[in-house]
Amino acid sequence: MKLFGTNSVRAIDRVRYILLGGLTLICLAQVAHAQIFQILSVAIEGNRRIESATIQSFTRIESGDFLSAGEVNDAVQRVRDSQLFESVSADVAGSVLKINVVEFPTVNVVVFEGNSRLKVEQLEGLVLTTSSRVYSESQVRDDANSIAAAYADQGRISASVDPRIIQRSDNRVDVVFEIVEGDVVEIERISFVGNRTFADSRLRRVLRTKQAGLFRVLVSSDTFLKDRIEFDKQVLSNFYKSRGFVDFQTLSVNSELSKNGDSFFVTFRVQEGSRFEFGKITITSNLSDVDAVDFTDFVGIKEGKVYSPDLVENKITILENKASQLGFDFIRVEPRVTRNDLDLTLDVEFVLIRGPRISIERIDISGNSTTLDRVIRRQFKLVEGDNFNPREIRAASERIRALNLFGSVEINTRDGSSPNQMVVDVSVTEKPTGSLSFGGTFNSDDGFGFNASFSEANLLGRGQSTNAAIKTTPQGQSLNFNFYEPAVLNRDLSLRVGLDFGRTNGSNTRYDTEPFEVSAALGFPVNTAGSISVKGFYESDLLSSVTSGSNIFKNEAAKGRRNNVGGGYIYTYDNRGKGLVSKAGTFLNFSQDFSLTGNDKFVRTKLRWGGDTYLKNEIFKLTAVLEAGALAYSSGTTSRVTDRFFLNSSKMRGFSPGGVGPREIRAKAGAVTKIDEALGGNYYAVARFETMFPSGLPEEYGIDFGTFFDVGSVWGLDASTKRSADTDPASANRSSVIYDDFNLRAVVGVSLFWSTPIGPLRFNWTNALNAEPNDVERTFDLTVSSSF
Repeated sequence: MKLFGTNSVRAIDRVRYILLGGLTLICLAQVAHAQIFQILSVAIEGNRRIESATIQSFTRIESGDFLSAGEVNDAVQRVRDSQLFESVSADVAGSVLKINVVEFPTVNVVVFEGNSRLKVEQLEGLVLTTSSRVYSESQVRDDANSIAAAYADQGRISASVDPRIIQRSDNRVDVVFEIVEGDVVEIERISFVGNRTFADSRLRRVLRTKQAGLFRVLVSSDTFLKDRIEFDKQVLSNFYKSRGFVDFQTLSVNSELSKNGDSFFVTFRVQEGSRFEFGKITITSNLSDVDAVDFTDFVGIKEGKVYSPDLVENKITILENKASQLGFDFIRVEPRVTRNDLDLTLDVEFVLIRGPRISIERIDISGNSTTLDRVIRRQFKLVEGDNFNPREIRAASERIRALNLFGSVEINTRDGSSPNQMVVDVSVTEKPTGSLSFGGTFNSDDGFGFNASFSEANLLGRGQSTNAAIKTTPQGQSLNFNFYEPAVLNRDLSLRVGLDFGRTNGSNTRYDTEPFEVSAALGFPVNTAGSISVKGFYESDLLSSVTSGSNIFKNEAAKGRRNNVGGGYIYTYDNRGKGLVSKAGTFLNFSQDFSLTGNDKFVRTKLRWGGDTYLKNEIFKLTAVLEAGALAYSSGTTSRVTDRFFLNSSKMRGFSPGGVGPREIRAKAGAVTKIDEALGGNYYAVARFETMFPSGLPEEYGIDFGTFFDVGSVWGLDASTKRSADTDPASANRSSVIYDDFNLRAVVGVSLFWSTPIGPLRFNWTNALNAEPNDVERTFDLTVSSSF
């Protein structure tokens, strides 16, 4: 029998659900009420060094606060986040929050063991863990990694650093870094895969990283460094692209550790691509008010020349400067290159366009703690308010790097205060620019010598350079001082001041000399490869202590000290590439000095002209040099032996200093002494031809071979000088002058070039093809120079 209907059942179920829900809410309320704490006080336990009030302040709990369990946990976590405690725990007892802490120990002392390559002072600069600071396990671990990284930068990639903790009283610890330095991991071999044009030996000369050689103990460039490998990838790319290989890529660099773990085998996998030449060169204008014809003469790139991105950039700079000179603002030159794979040429169209109207709001410089702002700022051809030119900004970056005053240079641009303005940010890192060096020299002319020098490339942060050097040899002593200001009044005008003093003691000659000269020169560029300097000088020399029977020397020494004041100019030109892009080119140095007042009136002219070229994909280097000089004295004055030209081994090989040219001779007769003295000449001319090529020996030996051919002569004494040879009253003491005419001498020889840590050595073996009987030949000479 049904007591309730269906609707009644549903109503009863609804009531049951309501009652159940109400009971649940009551329970939840009771639970929530149970998890709410009123904190009347906070008790700190376990702290020794840190005040309780300080720890309580971390909790941010005030007396009487009502807190949930979650809020209590948050307060305790804030104490943990202070990183002052090894562990933190908490408990609520009634209205008291008890916090128990275990403090980190303090560092008593930091000790380094096992180090010899890095000094303690260097290691202390690498770690942040120091005495009296709170010990941090994570920080000690980071410090150990920093020490290991410093050793890896020296090529000691197997170095290990194990931090050890020694417990002391009063919750203190000693931190000991146990270091196993390991051996330097050298580069045993550098090889290339994919290079078809340039041999491995040529490419290895490009890289900063070197193979381990005979002097591996003294050479650091053969140490394996990852950062240096990355740099070499860029260097390799620049080398190829400057030679027309526009598609060159370094696909990968594989560094394989040898089986015994003491060396690496480094392999560069490259893709050269084809060498491209310049094709058709045109210049066009997209602007109605700019005529491309006005710029045609300033392109100057010939078809068939090997393509070079640097040359294109250079021509763009010239064209944009020309546009500025013609009064056109915001003109940009856009190179549009058309590739012709069939004949391997690149057609370049220089298009004149109008760039965005953006100006430079300001140039901000940072990081130059020593160098003055103006030294950096003057490398920009642009100033605040000028039209913004990204190409010129990049060029300024390269000029700042070329100063060689900074470890790093970074230039970025950002939006200025208005949409049409840009801010240029320059960030630099200073590096040491001074040096003190001591060294030795040797050559066959002067023998062994000692030199000491001091140089500073950034004097007082002004970008000025100065150097002083002292050199002593068995033949005499010399002192040199030079000062150079690259930008007088912040203009493209340089100032060079020099002082030279010397003294010879007659070891090679039978007289002593004491020359002194002070000079100052102002220089300015005339184009990208040439410059002119205008100079003034004061020079003085003394010829004394003549021990020879030479009548000419005695007459010249009798004139005493001679002083002259004058001026002159020097023109230099050099279009050879610099550094890694060094290629064929020519150079010229032409100077003239005019004595304006003093004991003598003369014009002294010097010429040095030559060039380099390369054959067989730059395996063979050929050099040709023509060197000449002339002295012209006004009537009534003559040159002295200290003024005239002599041919030493740097000018013409195969002969001793003064071994060729005019000579004063007298045969021995009874008590009369025989003489045979080199007099020098008022004129000289020498042509030198030389080639340098690989020796075929293992490259790590650092040995190259060369051959050379020298031809030249020195001649031309003043008539009165020649007459003084036979003016002695005693006829037996009279002498004569020989070889005063232009008579060419010729020499052939072979050279051995040896690159060593103590300096470059050059050995020359010569054979005279044409010589006179009284010439003094030398069949071997050696030159070495080193500093440390």
